[in-house]
Amino acid sequence: MTTYNLIATTASGIEALAANELKTLGYHGQTENGRIRFTGDIKDIIRTNLWLRTADRIKIVVGEFKALTFDDLFEQVKALPWDDYLPLDAEFPVAGRSIKSKLYSVPDVQRLTKKAIVEKMSQVYHRRGRLPETGALFALEVSILKDHVMLTLDTTGPSLFKRGYRVEKGDAPLKENMAAALVAITNWHTDMPFLDPVCGSGTIPIEAALKGLNIAPGLKRAFSFEGWDWVPAELAADQRAEAAAARHDDVVLDIMGADIDGSMIEIARLNANEAGVLHDIDFKQLAVKDFRTAKHNGVIVANPPYGERLSDASSVHRLYQQMGDVYRPLTSWSKYILTSDLQFETYYGEKATKRRKLYNGALRTDLFQFWGKRVH
Repeated sequence: MTTYNLIATTASGIEALAANELKTLGYHGQTENGRIRFTGDIKDIIRTNLWLRTADRIKIVVGEFKALTFDDLFEQVKALPWDDYLPLDAEFPVAGRSIKSKLYSVPDVQRLTKKAIVEKMSQVYHRRGRLPETGALFALEVSILKDHVMLTLDTTGPSLFKRGYRVEKGDAPLKENMAAALVAITNWHTDMPFLDPVCGSGTIPIEAALKGLNIAPGLKRAFSFEGWDWVPAELAADQRAEAAAARHDDVVLDIMGADIDGSMIEIARLNANEAGVLHDIDFKQLAVKDFRTAKHNGVIVANPPYGERLSDASSVHRLYQQMGDVYRPLTSWSKYILTSDLQFETYYGEKATKRRKLYNGALRTDLFQFWGKRVH
């Protein structure tokens, strides 16, 4: 099988987590800003799409080169082996980006790249006039950074965070791969209690359960590569079957998702059911201030409201204060709280052991980590 240069793209700040996942799956990755480079064949493309929890997409690097002029760009794009990837009827939109480069006009870069590919395909397939573009989707991107051009083919389709289990969502849902990243940052193991006290539509506890039971996050969805004639359908089916069989049915989890809003708990249950983990999570309508536990060595992961609107600020600060009052006495528990409010520690009433900068979409947030002292 052909070996491809691949990249797993990620949100800024969680590259190391995706690199670690790749390593666990047996791949040697090279971490860069917003992506990890690795190599693999078609089977690896299928496998990484099915299994990566924190990545956004798996892309094939079709070519890379330096270009300072449009002629240069055109000729080098045209020289690439497009017929290895694109059938005659391929639908191939070209997205573009250009940062700190001589060729800064993105529409021109896109148009010229597309033209060069069309010219190459027309020569190879002996076609005149327009290509049909009535077949499977091959989403391409031309990205230029400091005059270095990279052309990629997206194997994934809609981003990997779209797991396919979210029936309904709340006001400000956390993306599934960001929720998975929060779980991965913690010291949680399957024998420890896990709590999300403001679980909303249930994403964080669901991602914890998927990880704890070793359920491949991509099992419930389709991918772009499944429409490509050069990806054997039986290979994809085998990989799906292998992933489905990897579930750890013998693991008993102690995961709780709580929320003050009963209607959100109903939504969370629907989503958990769709994800196949409803019976592995205890969902409860419960206010933060009412949580009590006699358990030890647990993990709390929370993405509380940020109070972005001034009208919400005082109630959000009161919530942070309640969190501090309830969680500070739980000295054996580790707490991980994500918020864009950089004054969080003041309201919570304790200095974090560690802070980690993460981007929730475009919003800069900090993960405030309070590490527990394990009791035996």
